Amino acid sequence: MENLTIDSSVNRLTPDQKTQFQEWGYVKGLPVFDETSVIMLQKRFHEVVALLPDDTDINHVNMWLKANRWVHDIARTPTILDYVEDVLGPDFYQWAGQFFIKYPGDGTVVPWHQDRQYWPLIPKKAVSVWLAICDSDDDNGAMQVVRGSHKRGDLSHHHSDDPSHILKQELDVDALDQEKVVTLNLKAGEISLHDEGLVHGSGTNDSNRIRAGLTMRFSPTEVKGDLSVWPTFEMSMARGVDRFGHNPIAKTPTGDGFPTGLNQLSSDFV
Repeated sequence: MENLTIDSSVNRLTPDQKTQFQEWGYVKGLPVFDETSVIMLQKRFHEVVALLPDDTDINHVNMWLKANRWVHDIARTPTILDYVEDVLGPDFYQWAGQFFIKYPGDGTVVPWHQDRQYWPLIPKKAVSVWLAICDSDDDNGAMQVVRGSHKRGDLSHHHSDDPSHILKQELDVDALDQEKVVTLNLKAGEISLHDEGLVHGSGTNDSNRIRAGLTMRFSPTEVKGDLSVWPTFEMSMARGVDRFGHNPIAKTPTGDGFPTGLNQLSSDFV
């Protein structure tokens, strides 16, 4: 990975931020990369996007952490892991990494949903890191969340055939408390954290700017992926020690590869 430098103004959650994550299900605006590194981050991001075939939608492939060493190493940035440790504790692994992009005027939407419905984890415990590669705000379709909705348990979703929807499961808008909707506006180089049960989504990019982010999913080592449902589930240790050995271990990528579908095995890229 290029020599990206860290914004050293802060690298741990404050007590108030820890409480907010527990009570509201998210924390936003956490600094990671400084301005110089953001330029390098954006340049490398565009190079990685260019690896994909023209007929491949980057929003519909995942597991970049298994395919591409640069993406894998971004997720091992000490400041990112410090923030995650403040939420999950000292022993945790990464099991997913995916880009979400909205180009100006492309009309795509991420419908309101809970991440946990997609993930057969036992127990259901995960935190998602959303790294802003470009500034993300109301104008270009930033993520929005429903504050405190992670405490409502599993909510009913239905299938959507809307071609503008990046994800195909959604919640009814009528079930949302609109007064608790918060936009997770981020500057490039900042991250947000959110709980796997938090209701969130995002609207269209109505600006002339790209909205791009890298999501990284982490769970504590006691969490087991249900291989009967997700046979390609693999984990990559991020920090600490795995005292459980519940999950297959992904091979660490060495090259500049790219995924060609969803939920591929690390052996697909060797």
